[in-house]
Amino acid sequence: MCINPRDQFQGFAGSGPEDAKFFWTGGPVEVAERTHFASLFSGVTAFETDEGLVLVDTGLRRLSLGLAALLRQRSQAKVHTAIYTHGHVDHAFGLGAYLLADQAAPQVIAHRNTIQRFERYQRTQQHNAALNARQFDGSATAKSLDLYDTFGFPEHPPTLLFDDVLSLDVGGVRFELHHCKGETDDHTWIFCPSRGVLCPGDLLIWGVPNAGNPQKAQRYPWDWARGLRAMAALEPRTICPGHGGPVINDPVLARQMLIETADYLDLIVERTLALMEAGSPPHVDIVRSLELPQSTSPWLQPVYDEAEFIARNVIRYYGGWYSGRPSELKPATRQSLALEVAALSGGVTSLLDRAVALSESGEHALACHLADFALEASPEALDVGRRTAEIYRKRAATETSLMAVNLYRSAAAYADEGRPFA
Repeated sequence: MCINPRDQFQGFAGSGPEDAKFFWTGGPVEVAERTHFASLFSGVTAFETDEGLVLVDTGLRRLSLGLAALLRQRSQAKVHTAIYTHGHVDHAFGLGAYLLADQAAPQVIAHRNTIQRFERYQRTQQHNAALNARQFDGSATAKSLDLYDTFGFPEHPPTLLFDDVLSLDVGGVRFELHHCKGETDDHTWIFCPSRGVLCPGDLLIWGVPNAGNPQKAQRYPWDWARGLRAMAALEPRTICPGHGGPVINDPVLARQMLIETADYLDLIVERTLALMEAGSPPHVDIVRSLELPQSTSPWLQPVYDEAEFIARNVIRYYGGWYSGRPSELKPATRQSLALEVAALSGGVTSLLDRAVALSESGEHALACHLADFALEASPEALDVGRRTAEIYRKRAATETSLMAVNLYRSAAAYADEGRPFA
């Protein structure tokens, strides 16, 4: 069984070589002695030992059967230990597919914060389903992926939790586990010294780090960068990433990827904080004044997240939710503001005509502001929804990151239904 992850995430628009690396699908690949890697959207690494397999991550539940079938081409050993790099559904929910029918339950290791994450997911299941429908399908009401209904505790939750560092020996093979806040506050990276294999989880993904996701919880790019430098100091020969293909027996490339990604994150943080220190202007002014880093390296392309969103996450951490614009401290309702703007513009039709003209001239950001007002002022008008949806589809076509592309597609889906945006 081999499932193309592009079929699972139809909203993704990229088609270049960087996109191909992020969505690398394949395996099993022997990346080191008795060590195998396979990926269907997210990656799984299997270390063979004399006591059984040590798995790093397990994939999405609906893709785990395919991943397990790939890895079972190389080994029929029982699973002794599974390590979750973090509690996201594409890493910690598929373990059952790898277990042999007659085997004892394996040891499952994760950082202590994964429990809080699963509890939060359990409490906000519908909320997270809506967020992921927009992020991955670009749809307001999508329910086509099992991804959306797997929130809560996985079938096989952790049995051993750790705080900062954990070293364990399985079948004579040592594994070093390190906590590092990054995409999540429960993230773990794993190094196997004897085989030179690093499993960074989503701390390395063949794309701009997912450190700014607009809909999700706080991310930690400063800690993330420190963690990447700690990984580089161990001089791994091989990297098995959370997403994308492996780097096999190439210590020079492995170090370059880790250090360049750390530098990229540090640069965004430093430049953002410098502007915040210069009088803390409104958040949007900080972002628009930033010189955001760009890279030609294929592992630092904005195919999933992007630099602007990372900067906004830095601002959120240090600056709170108040944007710095006084009217937004305790704002009027969106509809009352939209009705006032429409009235001043000579009506919704005039407002939307101007939005369309701006869109056609390439002024997509301004066009979307006006289109929002038009739809919020008159959501029941079918023509308003249709024209607003077209503006957002045009904007989506100009973007590169999955986040931006699909959130704009989601806006278009809502508008087509005559609904203001969620």
